[in-house]
Amino acid sequence: MQRGTYTSVSEMTQSRGAVQLDHVDAGVFEVDCDATVLSWNRFMVRHSGRGASEVVGHNLFARFPEIPEAWFRRKLDSVFALKTYAFTSWQQRPYLFRFPHNRPITGGVDCMRQDLTLIPIVSDEGVVDRVCITVKDVTDVCIYQRMLEQSKTEVERLSRTDALTGLYNRGHWQERFHEEFARASRYASPCSLVMFDLDHFKRINDTHGHLAGDQVLHAVAELLNQTLRVSDIAGRYGGEEFAVVLPETALAQALSVAERFRESLAAATLVGPDGPLAVSASLGVAQYKSGMDGPESLLRLADEALYLAKRRGRNRVQAAVRST
Repeated sequence: MQRGTYTSVSEMTQSRGAVQLDHVDAGVFEVDCDATVLSWNRFMVRHSGRGASEVVGHNLFARFPEIPEAWFRRKLDSVFALKTYAFTSWQQRPYLFRFPHNRPITGGVDCMRQDLTLIPIVSDEGVVDRVCITVKDVTDVCIYQRMLEQSKTEVERLSRTDALTGLYNRGHWQERFHEEFARASRYASPCSLVMFDLDHFKRINDTHGHLAGDQVLHAVAELLNQTLRVSDIAGRYGGEEFAVVLPETALAQALSVAERFRESLAAATLVGPDGPLAVSASLGVAQYKSGMDGPESLLRLADEALYLAKRRGRNRVQAAVRST
């Protein structure tokens, strides 16, 4: 009678465990205290492009030099010494292995994002003789998180900007204006305000249509952005009226900025649906003065200067005629 070949229960258990780990949708591998790789499941083979025979029995860092060795050794040493789990999320460190991914490139992720879990494996003698590392592919989570953050950023942007001109809307502009007024008051620093609106804008809407009016408002905003500094705060105050805060700017300099914009606008040829349009603006300028009751006082002065510019013929810059 021919003797059969038998497999021990222990060997069968290990074999079954290896098969199970090969079907887990995550990377699983083990290393000893010298970072020698002891096992390498199918996920790791598929994504690394290296079979188990190429990795098992070799030093992890020698096979994958892109791994941050000092950082990962500290992680491993703590698991060996403390006999406790360790975890690292993609938000702390995007990845351990630079594996490719099959997500759309529009996701903005250059390679697979990974969560890591380091599990101590305790021997019969009660010592940790190996660490099992799981590598979970969380690229989708990363992409969705980025999309959510981008959506939040866009919602925040839309909540503070005027959809037509791209300038600050009135509500957000007023918040910024109040902040600058408070800063000027606190530090006794110069600050000026320019208010302006477009001359005979209703005539453009009535003659050429509201589409032409919208194109004019958009073009005016672009020209304004070209004139101003990054630190200046421009907003659409309402309809065809605009407001600009000029921090750290005294009245004489503010008048110069306003005049430069007025001249640029008067010289510009804005193209509407029916051909070129000539557009001009009337501007009022006022400077913060110590002792003002609040931002409304400065706003009122600039607004009065604006209407004085209109009464004096339009297409001109007018300084405030009183200080308070």
